[in-house]
Amino acid sequence: MVNTQALKTQKAKLTAAEKEQNLRDLMREMETVLVAYSGGVDSAYLALIATQELKENAVCILGVSPSVSQFQREEAENIAGKFNFNFEKISTDEIKDPNYQANPTNRCYFCKTELYGKLRQIAGQKNLNFVIDGTNADDIGDYRPGRLAANENLVRSPLVEVGLSKSEIRNLSKSQNLPTWDKAASPCLSSRIAYGIPVTIERLSKIERGEEILRKSGFKEFRVRLHDELVRLEIAPQELTQTLNFELIGRLNEKFKKLGFRYVTLDLQGYRSGAMNEGIEN
Repeated sequence: MVNTQALKTQKAKLTAAEKEQNLRDLMREMETVLVAYSGGVDSAYLALIATQELKENAVCILGVSPSVSQFQREEAENIAGKFNFNFEKISTDEIKDPNYQANPTNRCYFCKTELYGKLRQIAGQKNLNFVIDGTNADDIGDYRPGRLAANENLVRSPLVEVGLSKSEIRNLSKSQNLPTWDKAASPCLSSRIAYGIPVTIERLSKIERGEEILRKSGFKEFRVRLHDELVRLEIAPQELTQTLNFELIGRLNEKFKKLGFRYVTLDLQGYRSGAMNEGIEN
């Protein structure tokens, strides 16, 4: 019987460079892969290593839907072009699934089921041995219903298998000149909608436009959280001092009300990843 704890301890003793070498070895063992690519820190790094080792035998596919902002799409495409990924886009239709629309706490399960189902089908058509995703070692144990969908669709997570943490991936990405090395987490737009409030094209559009307002106002790390008629703005703690500018706050209030929000609020705790999951037990 495999001693899981012993394996974890053994991986923890490895340097990041040794783990990366193990990742490269794993890619060569897999021979052909389809990378579930989003343009985020983890999937961009995985796509780069897969491409370096397997060349055209690594296919990187971006799933596009109304829950993926235009900003994210363009970033993902630019990185794929700059680093010569064998890149493709496909459309996903999770927004048409009533289970997804209802926005339960396991919403991500229905999204990932749609994505991984299509990727698995494409992998079969292209004779690719494995579908792989960018889940990292730190993600294990978090509330991630999408992991069930990954398991059901036989998706492998090489970064977990070699024990790479988020901080290690950032440092290794920096050494590879990947611009994502210091990128903030960027989950889909639906993650900004409070659970139980239905996911609609209109709400996703309001969130996307709201985040573009914050971006153009000079903020770098933030979330626009939708609670029906109320919008909750999460700004990174190190950027909160900018909100002491009452002229800026007045402009934000006006612009967000034009988007259709009745109440515009600032979260005094600041931005933190996964705020909508606070209070949910794994």
